[in-house]
Parts: sequence; C-alpha cells; structure tokens
Amino acid sequence: MAERSFVKEVEKLRLGAGEEFSGEGILAITKALLECGVGYVGGYQGAPISHLMDVLADAQDILGELGVHFEASASEATATAMLAASVHYPIRGAATFKSTVGTNVASDALANLASGGVTGGALIIVGEDYGEGSSIMQERSHAFAMKSQVWLLDPRPNLPSMVKSVEDGFDLSEISNTPVMLLVRIRSCHVHGQFTARDNKRPTTTVADALESPRRDTNRIVLPPASFRHEKEKVEKRWPAAVDFIRSRKINEFFGPASSGVGIICQGGMYNAVIRALQRIGLADIYGSTEVPLYVLNAVYPLVDDEFLGFCEGKESILVIEEGQPNYIEQAFGNMLHKARRETRVFGKEFLPMAGEYTGQVMFDGIGAFLRDTAPHMLPVQIRAPNKLDHGEEVSDLTSVVPGRPPGFCIGCPERPIFAATKLIEQELGPHHIASDIGCHLFSIMPPFELGATTMGYGLGPASASAFNSPDAKRRSISFVGDGGFWHNGLTSSIGNAVFNKNDGVIVIVDNFYSAATGGQDILSSRAGNRSKSTKHPITEAVKGIGVKWVRHIENTYDVSRMREVLREALTTDVSGPKVIVASSECMLNLQRREKPLIANAVKIGKRVVKPKFGVDEDICTGDHACMRLSGCPSLSVKSLDDPLRDDPVAHIDQSCVGCGNCGEVADAAVLCPSFYRADIVHNPGGWERFIGSLRRQLIGFMQHTRESRRLSFSDA
Repeated sequence: MAERSFVKEVEKLRLGAGEEFSGEGILAITKALLECGVGYVGGYQGAPISHLMDVLADAQDILGELGVHFEASASEATATAMLAASVHYPIRGAATFKSTVGTNVASDALANLASGGVTGGALIIVGEDYGEGSSIMQERSHAFAMKSQVWLLDPRPNLPSMVKSVEDGFDLSEISNTPVMLLVRIRSCHVHGQFTARDNKRPTTTVADALESPRRDTNRIVLPPASFRHEKEKVEKRWPAAVDFIRSRKINEFFGPASSGVGIICQGGMYNAVIRALQRIGLADIYGSTEVPLYVLNAVYPLVDDEFLGFCEGKESILVIEEGQPNYIEQAFGNMLHKARRETRVFGKEFLPMAGEYTGQVMFDGIGAFLRDTAPHMLPVQIRAPNKLDHGEEVSDLTSVVPGRPPGFCIGCPERPIFAATKLIEQELGPHHIASDIGCHLFSIMPPFELGATTMGYGLGPASASAFNSPDAKRRSISFVGDGGFWHNGLTSSIGNAVFNKNDGVIVIVDNFYSAATGGQDILSSRAGNRSKSTKHPITEAVKGIGVKWVRHIENTYDVSRMREVLREALTTDVSGPKVIVASSECMLNLQRREKPLIANAVKIGKRVVKPKFGVDEDICTGDHACMRLSGCPSLSVKSLDDPLRDDPVAHIDQSCVGCGNCGEVADAAVLCPSFYRADIVHNPGGWERFIGSLRRQLIGFMQHTRESRRLSFSDA
C-alpha cells in the first residue's frame, strides 16, 4: 500500500488533444510517456521519483488499454536491463529510479546498453536527489552520462518544458541510437502547472509483437570485436547526430537581449532560481523577461560548441551556474573558449559554492557578486556597492536558537523496539560492532539508540560486516538489513555471501512488510495481496533456501523481551555460520493508512470500536526518563507538575500516541518503574458497558470525595 494513491489523478491521463492538463510534475511525465507511444516502463522506487512509480502502478488499466507493459523492477539494474527490449526492436521504453544511488546500481547495465546502442527510443528518468531535501550521499548523475556517453537532458522545471523533454528524449535516442537520461530534480517532480495535452498513442510495436518476430544483430552485442567498434561509433556517428539534433530541435533556449557585455549560462533545472534571483536584483520581471542574456541548457550533455561560442560573441564575461561538483560544464566551456582563442572570461565557482544546493539566497548572492564584479552599471544604484544586496531582515544563526532535530522513527514504528532490545543486550553482553543498511532502520544511528557504525549501500549491511569474521574473535558482529534491501540486493550480496564464507555474525532482517522508506510499495514478502504482483513469499524460506541453518522468526517486534532473548541466543550460541533473525511487524504508517478510515467509518455508523490508549501515572513516575532513552518515541514527552515538592518533569504520552505499547514493553523489559498504564477507549459501547461505566464513575467519585474530605480534616487539625 503506497503512501499516496493516485487513483483519481490518473484519470487525467485519458485527456485528449487540445484539452488542458493540470497537475503535478510526475503525473505530467507519465502523460508525456503515453503521448509519445511508450511500449514498456520499468523502475525502482526512491525519492524523488517514488510517486512516479505509484502513478504508473495506479494507471495499469490505462496502460493495459494502450498495450503498454509496466513492471515494478527488483532493482535499478533490473529496470535498466529491461531497456534491452529497445536494442533490436523499434519499441520505445522508459526506466525510472533515483540517483545517484540508483545510477550506481544500474551502471553495469547502463554501460552495456550505451555501448551496443538502441534502435527504439530508450529514456531513463532519473530523480536527482541532491541538496537540502536529499536522503543520500551528495553526488551528481552527470558523471555517469559522461562515462558511458549517455545523453543527459535537464529541462526547466515547468510542466510544458518537462513534457517536451520526454518527446525530445525519445527522438534524440532514436536519431543517435543512444539511451537518454532525463534528469528531474526534487522540485520538478512535485511542481504543479498546466500544459495542452495530446492524444495518447499506442506503441507502433509492442513487446508482444516483438516476441512474435524475434530479431538479433551480433554487432549490437557487447563482445569483442563489436565492443571496439561501439566506442568509435559513439564518437564518429552517435555524438555528431546528437549534437545536430540538439541544435536543430533548439532544445537549449536563449532569453534576454541579443547583445550584452555579460551573460549567464545555467542548467535547465536551475532556471527558476536564476530568474528569481534576477527579479530580486531588479533585472527581470515576474514573467521571466530578463535584462541579462541567459543560455539555458536543457541538454547538458553533449554540449554544442558553436551554440555556446555564438552566445559568447561580444561578451566579456560569462557566469556558468552549475550545481554541485566537479564543475564539468564550466571546464568544458573553458576548454571550448581556449581552443577557439576567444578572450571571454568564464566564471562559476568563484562566485558560487563548489558544493551544496543552490538555494534562492545562494543564487541571489552569487549572481549579485558576479554582476558587481563584471557589470556594476547594470545593477540598480542602491545595490551596486558590496554588501548592499537586500538580504531581508537579519536573523541570528539558527543553530544557536533552534535545538537540533535529528531524524528518527515514526510514532509507533515497529523497528524502534528492535533497537531497544539491541541496546539492552549490549548493556548485558557489552558493545558490539554493528553494521547498518539503507532504510528506515538506519535511524538507529541517531539518539537515543546510537547504534551502527557504517552504511555501505542498499542491502549491503551484512556484507559490510563480512571482514569481521575472524576465528580469533571472542565477539560476533551484528548487522541489519531491511526487507526492501534484502530483496533488492541483500539475498545474494549479503546473506549468500555470509553462507558461502561461513560468516559467524548475527544478521537481523527488519521485515515491515513493504519497501517502507520509499513510500510503502509492495515487495515479494508483503503480506497483502496485489492484483498484478506476486507477494506473500516469506523471507525465512528464502534465507533457508540459500543455505542458512540458524534462523529465528519473531512475528511481533513489540515484544522487547522476546527480541532480547533471541538476540542473546544468537550472540552466545555454539552453532557456527550466519545467525539470521527475521523480525516482523507491519509498518505503522501503512497500518494507520489502512485502519484509520475503517475505524472512523465504523464509529460513524455506530459499531462498537475499542482503541487502546497508553499513559503515565504521574504519582508513580520518578522523572528519571530512562524509558525515553530506550524508546525515543515522539509521543513520549515530558510534563512539568504543579507539585512544588517535585522539581523534575515526569514522562508524558501525548495525543499523537497510536497505541503500539512499545513504551510499556520497554519499561517492563528493562525493569523500569511501573508507571505506564493502558486504558481502552470504547466507542459506541453497549448497554451493559454503559451501566458498568456509570458504576465505576460513581465509585471513583465517592472515593475521591472521601479522600479530599480526609485531607481537609487533616489540614484543619
């Protein structure tokens, strides 16, 4: 169950020629794929393109009507390898995944695909997860395009430009026999806008047609001597064809006056921030009309030499706005000017940061500094002097004002008790080397758990602990991998590797029934049925099938005591070989998404519904907060009392509690104070329950009145 349903929105994909499409970026990209006659689509979820996969999954009826095949691929490598269908057949295909982690995984298939080339258009929609909203290491996709000579489009972040880039990408791929990467940034995926729709097209050749008429061409297979010819073909045929197409189709855009002493060149994805900065400086209006010439690179690889040199004609200085590093584009343009013996000066990282996201303020400062240095006469008089650009009201350093807010597990997350148990077992047996993995469970490295030393890649947690397999070791390593990472890469690279090398470590597979961190998409071991995918394949069976002998399955991770017992057994048993613990409980977010509407409807129609509510007895709580150090649940907070004899705030459970019971389980397993209690809230109770409830209230009221009377009598005496 994905975190967001697009069942209603996908009906917009049926819009025909001349109708106005209004919606989100990822929905517009899907519509563009259908308008371009795509024959098949595959991909792997991950921000910022997870919702693109969700849209495709919800649009399967529409895809089926058009004869379009869709797959939720096992990995990014699988999705890219799927594009092999376009090598020999004139079928347009698309793959999508996040970058750069996804591009890392896909790089082997990508290199082979780019070497042999394609016949049908092959489009790879890459979600560039870079900047302050990113969840991964900070790298760029540009290097992969250059390495394998795959063309890279980076359209302006508005719906018409993005839709056009899909068509341009397919046409460019076919005319140059080269796969094309379409880069969409975080904001592009979620930007809203409009464009004029066209009719959807059935693919001229479907995958079913291809199966009826198999083709092969040995020259397209990556094997010597053909692979040597592929390299020459890239340089001598495909590259010139791509440059000619980019130039003739006018994929790159020019804005502003034809002549000026300075100019700005930017990646298409940076256009909105550039024009906004110019607006703030006073050199552009809200409609995008600019007094500074702009050369917008909607195709950032390959670059078009004569197009760039033409833009530089008559200009003394050029600012290249290229987010991230290395500064490939700036270096390439500098090389072009040198070879052409031009005197135009190229600036870039002198005025803009070498690394980091180019936010609105960064862009504003950088462009302003460039213009002050090279064309101060263009600036309004009031901001020509240094440090006169309008930064707005000065604010103090937020790090000294706002407390740190490290990422953490969701309220009620079933993974929290796993790490509470791990913390408890370390208190008992001592610290262990712990290897982490990509996924929600990686939050264990943050307070209050602070468990985990490394993370090497999706599904590679146990593999990253493989060196710690010394026969002289007196202590075993512990490694974690999620169910999504397990099926993505972990089964072979981590579990299989541990079996083959007789690794003696402990491996915990965190099974929350979904690929939860990417939005709750189904995977092989999901417990729910899926009309188009095969689910309900137990992880335990796969682990045993690959050769693991010591396997334990915990069906309720909230049982902290049981989790601790199994960890103790795994760390102390005499059995050799990998010890695998599969810890299963459903992702609380997905559980709540499914159950909340059902419960609300049941209450509305008068059905009896019981909801657990947990709390802390203020009279019993000592205020030492040990429960928080072993839980970290956002709903478990502190509360100050009015009692002048108690200085320390007590633990308090707020209204965001979902009733998982982890706080009480942790308190019980750690032998903490018995201050936690559970109360069941009954909606629409029966007559007998209302009668019993009335008696309880009367009895409690009587006892409270009696106690108060005695207290007053004692105080009077």
